[in-house]
Amino acid sequence: MSAPEPVAVVGLDCRFPGARDAGEFWNLLMEGRDGTRRVPEERWEADRYMLADPAAPGEARPPGRSNTVRGGFIDDPDAFDPAFFGISPREAAAMDPQQRLLLQCSWRAIEDAAVAPEDLAGTDTGVFVGVMANEWAHLQLADYDGITARHGSGNGYFMGANRVSYHLDLKGPSLAVDTACSSSLVALHLASGALRAGDCDYALAGGTNLIMTPVLNIFYTQAGLSAPDGRCKPFSASADGIGRAEGVAVLVLRRLADALADRQPVYAVLRGTGVNQDGRSNGITAPNRWAQQQLIERVWRSAEVGADDIGFIEAHGTGTLLGDMMEAQALGHLTSGRSGGSVALGSVKSNFGHAEGAAGIAGVVKTVLALHHRTVPPSRFADDENPKLQLPDRRLSLLRSPMRLPSGTVHAAVSSFGMGGTNAHAVLSSPPRAVHRSGERVPGVFTVSARSARQLRPNLLAQADALARLPEDRLAQLCWTSNRVKSRLPHRVAVAAGDLASVVAGLRKAAERTHDEEGGVPRTAPTVAFAFTGQGAQHPGMAASWYASSPVYARLFDEIDEHLAGHLGLSVRDAVLAGDPGVHRTGLAQPALFAVGYAMAGALIDAGIRPAAVIGHSIGEFAAACAAGVLEAADAARLVARRGALMEALPDGGGMLAVPLPEAEVAALLTDPARLCVAAVNGPRSTVVAGGLDELALLRAALADRGVNARPLTVSHAFHSPLMRPAVEPFRHEGADVAAGAPSVPVFSTVYGRVMGGEERMDADYWAEQITAPVRFADAAAELFSSGVTHIVEIGPRAVLTPMLAQLRPADADPVSCLAAHPGERAPRHPLHHLLGQLWSAGADPTWDSLYPDADRVPRRLPPYVFDDSFRAWRSATAPEPAAPRLPAVDAAAARGPVADRADPCPPAPDGGSPHGVSEVTRRLVCRVGGHDPSAVRDRSRLAEDLGFDSIQVMELKTRIENELPELGSLPVEELLASLETVGDLARYLGERLLVPTAPTAPSAPEGPRT
Repeated sequence: MSAPEPVAVVGLDCRFPGARDAGEFWNLLMEGRDGTRRVPEERWEADRYMLADPAAPGEARPPGRSNTVRGGFIDDPDAFDPAFFGISPREAAAMDPQQRLLLQCSWRAIEDAAVAPEDLAGTDTGVFVGVMANEWAHLQLADYDGITARHGSGNGYFMGANRVSYHLDLKGPSLAVDTACSSSLVALHLASGALRAGDCDYALAGGTNLIMTPVLNIFYTQAGLSAPDGRCKPFSASADGIGRAEGVAVLVLRRLADALADRQPVYAVLRGTGVNQDGRSNGITAPNRWAQQQLIERVWRSAEVGADDIGFIEAHGTGTLLGDMMEAQALGHLTSGRSGGSVALGSVKSNFGHAEGAAGIAGVVKTVLALHHRTVPPSRFADDENPKLQLPDRRLSLLRSPMRLPSGTVHAAVSSFGMGGTNAHAVLSSPPRAVHRSGERVPGVFTVSARSARQLRPNLLAQADALARLPEDRLAQLCWTSNRVKSRLPHRVAVAAGDLASVVAGLRKAAERTHDEEGGVPRTAPTVAFAFTGQGAQHPGMAASWYASSPVYARLFDEIDEHLAGHLGLSVRDAVLAGDPGVHRTGLAQPALFAVGYAMAGALIDAGIRPAAVIGHSIGEFAAACAAGVLEAADAARLVARRGALMEALPDGGGMLAVPLPEAEVAALLTDPARLCVAAVNGPRSTVVAGGLDELALLRAALADRGVNARPLTVSHAFHSPLMRPAVEPFRHEGADVAAGAPSVPVFSTVYGRVMGGEERMDADYWAEQITAPVRFADAAAELFSSGVTHIVEIGPRAVLTPMLAQLRPADADPVSCLAAHPGERAPRHPLHHLLGQLWSAGADPTWDSLYPDADRVPRRLPPYVFDDSFRAWRSATAPEPAAPRLPAVDAAAARGPVADRADPCPPAPDGGSPHGVSEVTRRLVCRVGGHDPSAVRDRSRLAEDLGFDSIQVMELKTRIENELPELGSLPVEELLASLETVGDLARYLGERLLVPTAPTAPSAPEGPRT
């Protein structure tokens, strides 16, 4: 019999009494603290059900009474972030809080596995949940007249698992397990089996329990099982019964081989699990020592371990006299013959009580963390060991202080036994040692995203606080993980840096700038155009930080340098990086600018930022042509080198003058077109004149007399003027054999001042004409702005075009952001990283892997998402009262949910027939159906994604609209669904329908829930 395939625990999250997360849970255990407290007031009136005096031995207990007012309770069990999961407030209020806890815990556990939950959407990931309590249903469904469609999906054991699968779009097995106290360990057994059988590649295994009524307290008291002080004291001489507790935990499981192949962090390894039943014993609720013993023996044998291999045991350990004795005997049968010392024995129930449906998973989480930290926490009440259990003789010992685990592989065992006789057991081991050292120190981009503006700040601070405690050499790995896990939500902040301290400072600074107002959020990826800088932007050492911080840029710069060197007889790369002032010479300036633009664009494209259009200013058009697929790199390099050489060889004596006047006014002043001409039009009042130096001096003086301050440009020649004509024909001949392909994206030609037509090519004639033709940048840019681009990135060593584009940007059109890839001397140390962060913040989806070497593409755990906890919905348990008969509501579709209708603050609608009236009615009814705060509902709010409308709510909304606006008649379901993208879309549809008389329509049958 071979051992089962090992299963890795790669992620986890939990909430238990006294612990909001796994970190606090571990601290609670290590410090040996008590997590119990008095029954919170919002649960029930504890004193009302409390026995006035404890019953004497043998005396009958008064019915309907409990002997304790204590237990293990978590804080704010009803806190939830419904908007995060696209759930409307009214639906969330009808949901069992256990479903809410499981949703958030599952998301956080997946993130803890260094996986983006969105990456599991559509996969065969399984969900296995142990759940025992269903008290929310008893509280909600007793009021028959108040039951709505939402109460069906809000209650029921099955929905605990199905809700997670639905909202995370997980397509694998999805089931809830109720075997009483062993439920969640049985769920873990089923999950690991599904992984081994190939039913899924990831599995979520968890459990949940909430104490909402005193029912089980009363039952335990009546059965003689309840501890008066509400505390479990396992294996203690003072053990006197069960103290109830609650909590939630989810583990993320994966086949170990798959996790190791992906270099995923592993907490512990599940070596084997098993389940059996007591069968017929002393009573259906009494434990069966022999069944426990047989199960443990079988699981150990299956996992190929013996008593000598087990380092510690996490027992069921409820603290009942009979239960402790049966378990000690079953374990002792296996451990008493150990050759080494005693086996450490403990139970997490000593810290906060018996979590019932979540008890098994609580013990597993404790064991997993102990193996991860290689330390076993102490057992509370170990100083008061029950001598009747004979633990020393059975080679079992309670830990009075933490026990450090030895090096090498360590095994541990976990038990959980159900009240009805279903037993579960598991064997785990420490994870295999895996060291993933970072390569050379490289910069990174740390990304943080949130579903709402309100939650961005706490998530930024959570990441900053965690990073501040981590070693510096993990920077790139942490950044890569954040790009992989923390980058999908709409509200975003990116920090590019070369050291961890700078990332922490940047996150904290960003947190100070965030605010709660929900502004415009990018719905789709931005449409990016590249604008390539022309001559004049060159300077010694230009864009050297790109070469130092981007391996892709460096590789492309080296490649284009090789192409250019054969024509120039020197290395452009060496000249640029050495800070050679010779880059101002035209013969070197043009090739250098081309090389920088080519490599920058290539690095952005490699990072997933592909241009939707290109535009180039003069020499910048050559790199633009390469980015658009018009020219091959070798051909473009030859043309650029020849162009620069031809122009540099022309006689001196020419210059250029920037004139702050419209083109027409300037042209009227140019009397000799052979000596002076318009060389560039960069804006409505930004014209450049080129020509002879003497003629330019006269023009400048004349303009000064008119009060116009014209500025000479630092250039070597009169570019784009008739003085360039001697270079035209040689250059045309040079380009005659160059194949000019059709562009893959629109090219906005600054020769033509417009987008190039389908049959037009950037051939030899085009490049020859470009030498003397004016640069019509303003006209081409105007067309570019109207083409639908959302962002224009200037590609070049200095921000020259960016301020021009900002001036040209239409004020009455959709906003277009203008960014500079390298803002000159003000450029950040890691410009590509900074630019990708800006574009990602705007909605782009970069290929982050391109920034990091393989050694740094290693998943690391980061703090999971911090949810908004402002939503609350709870029902307190009250004693049942005889209910007076009540007539059914007149409007069944409009029956209120379990909380007050939050739509009441909406103002009453004016006349429904007016467009404004329809809009008000629509918003009011959407608020009423979904239970939304009116301030949170806008025209752009999407009904499904933002407001959580499902088919049931759509049909309720349809009924309410027809009742409110009877003149509409019956709304066709198909038309209504087609109009339901946003609240504004729906209002426009209804407004248009009111303006067109419609024949009565037969009511459509609503789509019912799946059964």
